[in-house]
Amino acid sequence: MSEQTDRYDVLVIGSGIGGLCAAARLAHAGRSVLLAERDQRVGGRASTEEIDGFRINTGAVAIELGGVMQETFDEVGAAYDVRLPEPANVFRIKGRSVDPGKGGWAFLLDKMTKRGAKLLGQLGGARQGVLPEEETTLAEWIGQATTNKTVHRLFRNLAAAIFAVNSDEIPARAFLTYFMQKGAFRSFGFHPEGTIGVCRSIAGAFEDDGGELWLGAEVKSLAVEDGLVQGATILRNGKPVEVECSAVISDIGPVATIGLCGKDALDQDYVESIRKLSRPAANIVIHVASREPLIDVPGLLVFTNTERICNMGNLTATCPELAPDGWHLSIVYAVPRPAIGDFDEEREVELSLEELRKELPGMRDPETRVLAVRVMRGDWPAQRAVSGFEMPPATPLDNLWNVGDGVREYADGGMQSCAGGAKQIVEEMLTGVGVT
Repeated sequence: MSEQTDRYDVLVIGSGIGGLCAAARLAHAGRSVLLAERDQRVGGRASTEEIDGFRINTGAVAIELGGVMQETFDEVGAAYDVRLPEPANVFRIKGRSVDPGKGGWAFLLDKMTKRGAKLLGQLGGARQGVLPEEETTLAEWIGQATTNKTVHRLFRNLAAAIFAVNSDEIPARAFLTYFMQKGAFRSFGFHPEGTIGVCRSIAGAFEDDGGELWLGAEVKSLAVEDGLVQGATILRNGKPVEVECSAVISDIGPVATIGLCGKDALDQDYVESIRKLSRPAANIVIHVASREPLIDVPGLLVFTNTERICNMGNLTATCPELAPDGWHLSIVYAVPRPAIGDFDEEREVELSLEELRKELPGMRDPETRVLAVRVMRGDWPAQRAVSGFEMPPATPLDNLWNVGDGVREYADGGMQSCAGGAKQIVEEMLTGVGVT
């Protein structure tokens, strides 16, 4: 037997960055909003948990400054306690750390090869809007300019670090749009509580504005009638609860959202197109505890001579609170081959750890230990859609939208893209017919 609750203007499903930003903006605009999160903490793939006194992120770690995400926090009155490492981004080239902020692409490529003139010309053309055809992969595009293995690995690792794919799995057009037109080497930082810190902050602002947050509350189905969502059944504390709402924003991915609507509630052409576009990308996240820092820089380091591991963060250099006294915490990202589709998980983890031990002498210290290895794939992917093949945020139901990394703006990336999508949907809702 289910319980009946009040009616809400908007039900938001999932408390990832997209869901949190959408819910906070709507509550700040005076709408009654219920945010339902199935876990016992906010953040989703941008959350944090504790292992042996270390604060371990569940996925995303880099929090960008100066963009739409910070704008959202400022607008709703949420603290944005992000510490900026300096330098924030470096590259490991021939055993040395190189700061791209000192000279951009030309400086980077010059450090790797003296035969990079053709590639620099291609990059310059991309900056001016001369982009390759959509079917050309990044690997193919780089191959037109150089056979230098280090250059190829650099671009593969950049694609892996930002989009969780290999260079032969992403269109060159999408990659270049991000790096040439949306701003490469952006400013970002870390939160002293882990990524969950920013999520808790905006969740608090949401509740201060009258929003209602339910943790441990899984939306089991949406009630669709006359082409609109009328309400939902939510399993809360083991009991089904029926809620009514005027609109729904889902942050659990378009495929999962389709599953909530029922077999015949959505146009089948839409359903088939979503299932075709939904090609989740995987990565491997490795958390390492050490007595001494594993790298000599405070931010994120991109590897340029590896096949699996792509980048890593020296988190405690900026946020020592993330580890017990006397310890350092690093996070390492690796992308399997392939990143899209099936792969041998055990072997890919083993190869990633082998590379990590080869690249970092500190891994051989007897006190250094791997705290956790998480493979993000399937229903908990690194990315829900390959960049360049994003899914639409709108659905055939006039009051149902999706937010999150699966429906981000073309070639965008990171938590910033989820915040941007949330802003766009909320603005459409507040000026249209979705919410009165």
